[in-house]
Amino acid sequence: MPFYEALADKLLVFKDKRGELFNVIKQIASEQQLMKHFHFENEDWWRSRHYRIDPFSVMGVMNRRITDANRTLLAKILAEKFGVKIPAPTQFAGIPVLDNRRSFFVGDDELWNLFAHALESADTNVFSNEFKEAFEKAVAVRMNGVAKITIGLFWIRPRVFMPLDGNSCKYIAKHYEISVPKDRCSGDEYVEFLSVLKNKLSRESPGLSFPEMSHKAWIEIKGSQPIDPLVDGSDKSDDDEDKKMITAKNTILYGPPGTGKTYSAIQYAVAIVEEKPIAEVKAEDYGEVFSRYLKYKDDGIIAFTTFHQSFSYEEFIEGIRPVVSPEEKAEAGSEIEYEIHDGIFKTFCDNAGNPVGERVDTDLEIGKNPTVWKVSLEGAGENNTRKECMENNHIRIGFDEYGENISDALDFAEHGGSNVLNAFYNRMQIGDIVLSCYSSKTIDAIGVVTGEPEWRNEYPNYKRVRNVRWLVKGINEDIVDLNGGRTMTLSTVYKLSVSVSDVLQMLRSLKPDLFTEKVKIPNRVFIIDEINRGNISKIFGELITLIESSKRIGASEQLRARLPYSGQNFGVPGNVYIIGTMNTADRSIAMIDSALRRRFSFVEMQPDSTTLRNVFVDGIDIAKMLDTINKRITVLLDREHTIGHSYLLPLRRNSTIETLAEIFENSIVPLLQEYFYDDYEKIRLVLGDNKKPDDSTHFIVKKTDTVDLFGGGEIDFPEYYEVNREAFKMIEAYRQM
Repeated sequence: MPFYEALADKLLVFKDKRGELFNVIKQIASEQQLMKHFHFENEDWWRSRHYRIDPFSVMGVMNRRITDANRTLLAKILAEKFGVKIPAPTQFAGIPVLDNRRSFFVGDDELWNLFAHALESADTNVFSNEFKEAFEKAVAVRMNGVAKITIGLFWIRPRVFMPLDGNSCKYIAKHYEISVPKDRCSGDEYVEFLSVLKNKLSRESPGLSFPEMSHKAWIEIKGSQPIDPLVDGSDKSDDDEDKKMITAKNTILYGPPGTGKTYSAIQYAVAIVEEKPIAEVKAEDYGEVFSRYLKYKDDGIIAFTTFHQSFSYEEFIEGIRPVVSPEEKAEAGSEIEYEIHDGIFKTFCDNAGNPVGERVDTDLEIGKNPTVWKVSLEGAGENNTRKECMENNHIRIGFDEYGENISDALDFAEHGGSNVLNAFYNRMQIGDIVLSCYSSKTIDAIGVVTGEPEWRNEYPNYKRVRNVRWLVKGINEDIVDLNGGRTMTLSTVYKLSVSVSDVLQMLRSLKPDLFTEKVKIPNRVFIIDEINRGNISKIFGELITLIESSKRIGASEQLRARLPYSGQNFGVPGNVYIIGTMNTADRSIAMIDSALRRRFSFVEMQPDSTTLRNVFVDGIDIAKMLDTINKRITVLLDREHTIGHSYLLPLRRNSTIETLAEIFENSIVPLLQEYFYDDYEKIRLVLGDNKKPDDSTHFIVKKTDTVDLFGGGEIDFPEYYEVNREAFKMIEAYRQM
């Protein structure tokens, strides 16, 4: 509380120096990415406000939906800039925050008058008519409202003003039965409310202050169900798009090189997994978003791949791949065997039904990328081995004649079992799923492997044991359709074509109590970088139809297709989202396979010079320079071959001529050479060389010394061009661009 009050006092000094405060905050924002929400680059918007900023919006810098660490960082920055000596807070529980999508207040005179009269009323303990009138005028400004205005008042004097955010209103109504003022309430009504609330607290909760009440409300209400702090308080934003959840199952982010497509794909993926509007995720610190992305990727919730010219259906969906046989088989002339191998997207889809949650490890114990195995317990039908395994939670297999230790030196020719033992000892992992084979078509139990292989000499036979947690027993489920239309063979242990999602669907119907409320089937995101560089029709195959929203598993027109190698009846789950990125410099959107265009939503990513606002190199406005270059490219070529802002982002950290020279020489000029197929006259126009009076500042120099090179002759020698490396290091070369 002392920190907030002290900062408010420091801001009051700027009541008659509002332009100076604007410049201070603008300068801080140019150095701090966490303050991008002010959009100082939008000159038209700030011009309409006469380049003024209000004190509540300044206080709001450290009161947004960001982490406590970032709020502390911003508080320290404000403290240093305005001379606040009190240590910055490190915890913010109980302090209502602004929505990241509308993190500033609206109004100049209205807010400054309220600010000044509120501080005066708090200090004198008398709510003047001037305060009440200022309150009403500030509330009446569109985009403010009672909730937002009272939150601002609480920040500057938390002992005097009670915020009417959603949490506080619900808490007050629940515990004190006081009528809470509605939106557009008058100053008299708000002052009367404060008086009634204080009297109520003095009788029923002696010593409880407004900040303590706000903290209690935050713990009780916020802890049970997240509430928008502006509920029942302020006008909603007109930008409905910012509030929308991502609903398109298939999205392609497309644009020129360097426009942040992969960067944005990560934000989109996190927004989908967390079921948040994309604008909310974009407003967060990117480092924190990327950290969560890496965790989701590690958990198998997000996957990432890059298409290229050699990428195939076999790598994406499924195919046959060679497996080197054991050495003993090589002598028999069979060095290579072949197995059906799942591609990355099929594997991802097969695991899409795998739940995650706070207690998923103890609830199901299924691994991140489990394999589904068939296991025969002695044989088909009822037998003692099956009964004992079900009672004691394990599986047992034979080949006891080989003894306890299995090594490469064993000769499997007489008794066989090489593949079975290899699967049991080496390929089967803890967390894999086992289906107990009861007949060639049916299973009687589903379990999860929980232990490593053991040799149990106490059993007379079938001494090779692995512990299993049986999730369901005593069932009679036909799995032929799920197994690609094939019955199970006599082999003791082998991998089935049944997907994890199908197993989980069986479990859900057979034993629904396995799936507790804390276990959730999340949205999953498959990111395909450079999607247009692959042969889409060849890679997707029959999936080009299955990825449609209406054809997903669980949708109204759900479809499955019989895969050519495994025979599995495969479909794309409804919780799988596909995000692709596409570089339009490689291929125009108009040239993409029409089947792909019909099934994807397209989001254009254009160069954003606003990310370079307030970046200057020796007085040169880098944002303006990028805009100029891109306008010239658009005229001479097209908008799909412009230059992305990311090429120039290093200048935000190191605004030197050396950094600028390296970017132009090693990135931008080579890119222009590619765009214009070495048409240097057009490259000169893009770089503004045609306007420079001093030839030494030309990036591309036109040479006319062919006569000196070849001597006289009747041949009409053409002009040629050279790149002037020295010009990259000359600031005047850029200044005249």
